[in-house]
Amino acid sequence: MSVMPTTTDRTAVLARGTLALGVEEEFLLLDAERLAPAPVVDDVLDRVSPALRASVRHAYLRTQIGVAGPPAGDLDALWRSMGLLREGVADAAEAAGARLTAIGACPLTGPDAPVADLPRCHRTAERFGPLAPGHGLNSTLVRVGVDDPELAVQVLNHVRPWLPVLQAVTANSPFHQGVDTGYASWRSIMWERWPSVGPAPRLESYAHYRHLLDDLIASGVVIDDGMLQWHARLAADGTAVELRIGDVCPSLEDTMLVAALVRALVGTAITDVGAGLPAPAINQQLLAAAHWRAAHDGLEGLAVDLVNQRPRPAWHLLRRLFDLVRPQLERHGDLEIATVLMSRLRSHGSGAARQRAAFARHGSIDGVLTALTEATRG
Repeated sequence: MSVMPTTTDRTAVLARGTLALGVEEEFLLLDAERLAPAPVVDDVLDRVSPALRASVRHAYLRTQIGVAGPPAGDLDALWRSMGLLREGVADAAEAAGARLTAIGACPLTGPDAPVADLPRCHRTAERFGPLAPGHGLNSTLVRVGVDDPELAVQVLNHVRPWLPVLQAVTANSPFHQGVDTGYASWRSIMWERWPSVGPAPRLESYAHYRHLLDDLIASGVVIDDGMLQWHARLAADGTAVELRIGDVCPSLEDTMLVAALVRALVGTAITDVGAGLPAPAINQQLLAAAHWRAAHDGLEGLAVDLVNQRPRPAWHLLRRLFDLVRPQLERHGDLEIATVLMSRLRSHGSGAARQRAAFARHGSIDGVLTALTEATRG
């Protein structure tokens, strides 16, 4: 008779092996001539090549489109597949008279876009009304394979203190209704209005996680498992940890840096769990405040150091995170490229900084959007 592996067994196996890595990205569709949001997702989907179609999907509104790269053990392989998706969907958008744009939130005024013509999207709109006004909020999701739900829950506890830092890295939505909001990620502020969004609580077990989710669904606040939008959660099938804490990144280089750091952070957490180290005790309110600070300041400002509860330069905390996960970056073969990407990010600035620089150069939101559509292809 076979013996089912224990969480301890899976921890040891995952700590030695390569963790599968996947990425999902959401984009804004703009009219190619007017640079206004274009509700043409169905036209774009019809023009996506058959080889890519299974990896391209609706998002929530018809002015958005999403892609999901197949899981890979090798960062280069994931990079290639995501590059093909960005390029292929950008080509399909052009054929439909639109431009694919990697921006966290639409910076323009105008009438709200209709929801995608899918039953779940209509149910969500009926239940929650105008919680997502405008033209959609576009995020990045990173998925790391952890196929033991009990271990995955422990990983969620261990990664919590570092998620605001990763959120700051991805900040890419400073403008709203044509003006600078003063926030690096206005998407994050609008996203927090949803009742199931925010930092995950400290969890005791998978049963605790499941109990909370079932209660949220029973309460009517959450429609289904997929609507649980904690910054870190389990995949619906229980085979992965998913982090959705940031805006869609303007360039694929930024996305791949975030993906490499997330996988290394999850790997570090697995190692710590295997060593019997407890998850850091982080006050939930302070953690929420750290996420707010990340949305406001982004990478170029201050961040909350959750070790001593004091503000520190965000780059200082990002370097600390990099040093923490360095062994896992090295184990997965990502250290060299992650080092290069960190240097480029330091030189170019976050997406929010690049948007503001483009606005300063061109004096218009159109100039910002043109720069972003060019960067989206990579």
